[in-house]
Order: sequence, then structure tokens, then C-alpha cells
Amino acid sequence: MSTTKGIDTKVAAAGLSSATKETDTKTVVLRVLFYLLVVAIIVFNLFPFVWALLSSFRPSSELFSTKLLPTQLTLAHFQAVFKDARFVAGLINSIIVAGCTVLIALGLGSLCAYALGRLPFRFKGPVLYLVLTMTMFPTIAVLSGLFVMLKTLSLFNTRQGLIVTYLIFTMPFTIWVMTQYFRSLPKELEEAAYVDGASPLKVFWDILLPLTLPGMVSTGLLAFIAAWNEFLFALTFTVTDTMKTVPVVISQFSGSSSFEQPWGSIMAGSMVVTIPLVILVMVFQYRIVEGLTAGAVKG
Repeated sequence: MSTTKGIDTKVAAAGLSSATKETDTKTVVLRVLFYLLVVAIIVFNLFPFVWALLSSFRPSSELFSTKLLPTQLTLAHFQAVFKDARFVAGLINSIIVAGCTVLIALGLGSLCAYALGRLPFRFKGPVLYLVLTMTMFPTIAVLSGLFVMLKTLSLFNTRQGLIVTYLIFTMPFTIWVMTQYFRSLPKELEEAAYVDGASPLKVFWDILLPLTLPGMVSTGLLAFIAAWNEFLFALTFTVTDTMKTVPVVISQFSGSSSFEQPWGSIMAGSMVVTIPLVILVMVFQYRIVEGLTAGAVKG
């Protein structure tokens, strides 16, 4: 009898060991597949950027080479773009337009978000969803209307006109994200301030606004990136080289002949435009995540 029990115990132990080994094998296989997928996604997303970065340092004779690493490095393409007065003017225009767009969007958007997130009034929900619907229209759908508006207001081919048009897609995003952030703040803060006699505007400026700094950093940075990279409005609403933004200027680089494209200058200009944004995102990445997820859980 004891012998039979011993055999059964050994069989059960062998079965358990076999099941454990199968589970471990499946876990290892799934983990390997997961990391392979991650590597494939990283390579797929980073390869164009790395290729453009390396191409910006390649001599013109090696631009069409299939080798990943250049045999020699040169700064000739960067020197060429910074000697181009159109590129420098476009860079200045992009900084001014994107910066002013973000400042206005954060200033007005924060006030609107405070009202929608904290103050009681009728039709607050429909107003918020109306703001959200403004982001659903493709930019090409509002192009003709904006053109007529800018011509009527004498803002065509001006930085002010670009700022006004850029607010169409930065303001709704800012209001929506900041509204969720204001809603996540504890009500006890403003209730205590109201007891002490503070006005709603003072509560907003002195108490709630400093607490929304992570949300303002994330929305401001994302709005800046959107305005910095915008192409269609800048191409349509600017005519002279002194008013074009840098994406438009890069797209209009031309070579010594009509059949030649200065790919080296295009790559160098793209890196000048892209690398500062990459650095900003890396510096403020935790602020971005904190700001975008702050409204997910109520405080």
C-alpha cells in the first residue's frame, strides 16, 4: 500500500514539474517575443531620424550611399542653411509664432478650463463637448473660411494672422486637458479660500493656477510642437520669404538646377528644427506624463 502511495506521489510530482517547465518555457517565449516586438518598433520609428541625422553630416557625394555610417563628416550643409537668409528668417518666425500661440492658448485656455472645471453654470457639459468637436474638423475644411477672414481683417501674410489660425487647434486641446486637470484638484482648497473672502479670480490666480503647473507644462509643450511643425496654414497664409515659417522654407529649398534637390541642406535644416524639440521632450517627459494623467483620477 505504501509502495503504491509512493509511486502516485512521484507521478504527481513529475506531472507538476512538467507543467512548471511548460509554464516557464511559455513565459520565456512570450518575453522574447515581447522584446523582439519592442526592438522592431524602436528600429522602425528611430531609423528615419537616425538616417536623416547621419545624412546631414554626409558630404554631398555620399548622400545616396547605402552605407549606414558615412566615411567622413562635414558641417557644410549646416553652414549652408544658416547662411540662407530665408531659413534664418523662417526660424525666427517659427519661434515667435509658436511661442505667442502657446502663451495665448495657455492664458485664455486656463481661464476657460477653470470656468468649465470649477464654476457652476448651465450647459457646461455641452460647451465642453462643443470645444472638443472643434478638434475633429480637418484643417483643410476650414482653410477657405480662414483665408477670407484673414483677408478681411488685413492679417494675411502676417505673423499675427498665423497666430490667430494656430489658436484654432491649440486652444481646444489646451481647454480640454486643463479642464480635466482643474477638476482633479480638491474642492477643499477653494472652499477654504472662499471662507476667507477670496474672489473666484483670486482663487484661480493664487491657489489653483500654481497647482496646475504640470498640466500647463505638458499642454504648453504639446501645443508648441503642434504650432512649430504646422505646415498647411503657414504655406497658405504667407507669401513673402520674410513671413514664412521654417517648415515652409525647408520644403522650398532648391538646388542649382530645377532637377536637383539639396537633400543635404534639407536634412540639416530638419535636424536644426527637430533636435530642440527632442531635447525639450526628454527634459520634460515626466512633466508631460504627469500632466496628461493628472485628470484620470479625482483628487
